[in-house]
Amino acid sequence: MGDAVVDDGPSDIKAPDGGWSWVVLVGCFVITGFSYAFPNAISVFYHELIAEFEIGYSDTAWISSILLAMLYGTGPLVGICVNWFGCRPVMMLGGLFACTGMVAASFCTSIITIYICAGIVTGLGLALSFQPALMMLNQYFNKRRPLANGLAAAGSPVFLSVLSPLGQTLLDTYGWRGGFLIMAGLIFNCTVCGALMRPLVAPKKAIVEQAKADINKNIEKSRRKKLIDANVCKHKGFVIYTLAATIMSLGIFVPPVFVVNVGKDSGVPDTTASYLLTIIGCIDIVARPIFGVITGLPRIRPYTPYIFGFAMLFNGFTDLMGSISNSFGGLVVFCVFFGISYGMIGALQFEVLMTVVGTKRFSSALGLVLLAEACAVLIGPPSAGQIWDGTGKYLFVFIFAGSEVLLSSLVFTTGNIFCMRKKGEEPDCKERSAENGECKKTEDNMRTILLYTVQMKMFTTDLKETDQNENIKTEIKKKVKRIWLIPQRAK
Repeated sequence: MGDAVVDDGPSDIKAPDGGWSWVVLVGCFVITGFSYAFPNAISVFYHELIAEFEIGYSDTAWISSILLAMLYGTGPLVGICVNWFGCRPVMMLGGLFACTGMVAASFCTSIITIYICAGIVTGLGLALSFQPALMMLNQYFNKRRPLANGLAAAGSPVFLSVLSPLGQTLLDTYGWRGGFLIMAGLIFNCTVCGALMRPLVAPKKAIVEQAKADINKNIEKSRRKKLIDANVCKHKGFVIYTLAATIMSLGIFVPPVFVVNVGKDSGVPDTTASYLLTIIGCIDIVARPIFGVITGLPRIRPYTPYIFGFAMLFNGFTDLMGSISNSFGGLVVFCVFFGISYGMIGALQFEVLMTVVGTKRFSSALGLVLLAEACAVLIGPPSAGQIWDGTGKYLFVFIFAGSEVLLSSLVFTTGNIFCMRKKGEEPDCKERSAENGECKKTEDNMRTILLYTVQMKMFTTDLKETDQNENIKTEIKKKVKRIWLIPQRAK
């Protein structure tokens, strides 16, 4: 999950869809795996941290919460960094940050410093690596983009299946400090993967033509959409989806954070208990593509929002049933059904959001939804830890998680039936007038910026001013002027 950074890449450079693209896919697979699996896999160290610092479960749960919140909530910051420095340097810096955070955490002497090092610094590093990796993947693939995105997303359950038992082995062999150090070395591979993602570069001869094409593209974009569509907050479907997703995020991440410790406290050997997360990961690997294909069928696709509501209901009910599991066999059954429901939600959540708000508003809606989810993720696992510290029973922890997800299902399904399916989803005349006003401002600012872009590209490639270049600039001025007059004529 995590915020989406939109980048169209060079406009006239054809996506290779092969060759070095597969190397980029492998790099994105590794980065995605660490970004989403590590916040859950680190829970195998919680027992030792509790004994070391004499703290409760709620205190250790903050580590995973901070990691996930940083991954979800730093999208705007990552976008700014990418615009300033490019994808490759940002990814390499992110891998270095993530590694440094875990190295520093291995020397910490208090839980607060672990929050800062393993939570904030490592979480920021993973976010800086993950989001630009998706951008590069979409630049390298066009025809095979759905396949590439699906394979990259598979990194999350694959790494979850591996990192949990590996972390337990490191803990048993080297202790939590040694385990953190070795994990840091593994995460440093994100820097290596970032170095593999070389940017696509246009031929030097085509630089002027590229500038012209970019300007034409940007002018058309400025007429039909804004960078941030604030009107999406007035969209009933968006409000309902955001509310449901936020409530769901309070509970859906609780079981993966606690299930290993439930097994350990039930008398199951530590190494065996660590395989519970592996089971969730393996089932998730199978469930996501299956439900992605099923809901993509023409006859099924119109009912995707209802299937999404059922997936949340299924997940919440599974949590409630998991609350009465008091044996390793019961926990295995819980993990199987949780993996299925978790895979269903993962496969459908962004497809449903796009269905609700439309493609034009999707990027703005996605960023706002993930920011709301980041706040919920920061609260959910620590709140569940407080419940365990107060009661000493995992029963109430799973009831808390299941109730939150069931409530989100109720909110989404009810809103979908009574609000989101009604007419009037399109923006009214006032909203369209506001959009036209924003377009005028955008076009006015672009007059100078776009022409300056052409001049800078000519300068950087040591091109001399020629009659051809002057003709290009004259043509651009005419096109901008013509587009500028369109809103005036509309009046």
